[in-house]
Amino acid sequence: MSDEPDDTPATVVVDAARLERLASSALRRAGASEASLAAAVRAMMHASLHGIDSHGVRLTEHYCRMLCSGRIKRAPELRVEQSAAASAMIDADDGLGHYASYRAVEVGCRLAAAAGIAGVGVRRSSHYGAAGAYALAGAQQGFICFSTTNSDSMVALHNGAERFHGTNPLALAAPVPGRRPWLLDMATSSIPMNRVLLYLSLGKELPMNVAADRNGSPSIDPKEVEMLLPLGGAEYGYKGAGLAGMATLLSAVLTGGVLDSDAIPMYDDADQATPRNIGHFFWFIDPSYYVGRSRYEQGILRYLESLRAAPARAGTAGVMAPGDREWRIAEQRSAHGIPIDQDTARFLGAA
Repeated sequence: MSDEPDDTPATVVVDAARLERLASSALRRAGASEASLAAAVRAMMHASLHGIDSHGVRLTEHYCRMLCSGRIKRAPELRVEQSAAASAMIDADDGLGHYASYRAVEVGCRLAAAAGIAGVGVRRSSHYGAAGAYALAGAQQGFICFSTTNSDSMVALHNGAERFHGTNPLALAAPVPGRRPWLLDMATSSIPMNRVLLYLSLGKELPMNVAADRNGSPSIDPKEVEMLLPLGGAEYGYKGAGLAGMATLLSAVLTGGVLDSDAIPMYDDADQATPRNIGHFFWFIDPSYYVGRSRYEQGILRYLESLRAAPARAGTAGVMAPGDREWRIAEQRSAHGIPIDQDTARFLGAA
């Protein structure tokens, strides 16, 4: 379940197929290899279709700039190193993070099919977009899939007054027979930093208690934001900070990637040439090796039936399973087009 806004004012609506072509063309002009640009566009379109606009095609311009500046390699050569029956590492060769991440899904599903469970790490990578894109890709092949990454410092610790963790997302997807997967995709900050940039582009105020100024004081003005607040807010932010630390442990410490506090900022104008060495981590579980495929399918169908039938609080839209909102948005946007901000529309030539 994403934490994106329900409305997107000041946007241009573009047909999904056309938007995919425009994003592909822009990355191609920037010199990205066909394999790496296809992965990046696949992940961005996942985000844009499902309402995760902060990680959608609006990032095309940034990726193009990094490809041209040399921070991201245009034609990376991925290297897969299988260290055990259910363990592997992928060297992303400083390419687009989406390329190595989709390869990690391929490798992880293959290993989990043979061993029941698998863990795949990625090193020497870059921003990989929406974590849920890869969890969903694994679930669509019949596996329970977990995806996480760390990133440069932009979130205060609980009771902290400066940046420490990245927004460090966690995503988990599970297959559901005959239906779309159960899909959780969340930042460990109250909101992702790309949401702040999106709101800045849209001229829109932020919600209360999700971001802070340079003094660590909460602010709703995206122009004043210096850091984000961890998931849980002022009273319970230790939960978000702890989950962010888990993402750092798996993505950076376990893979040999850079720690959040040492990472080059994604939007660092001073150094656009040095690779960032971001790490990612993925887990894959084949239900067949545990309760068995048939009983797993019966169980998750019963769980979702019970969840969606749970009584709703008065005045709400009702209860939803993780992913329900995203599937609804994807249906609407597939039929009627995807809203993008004016800056992105101008860059892609969609205005």
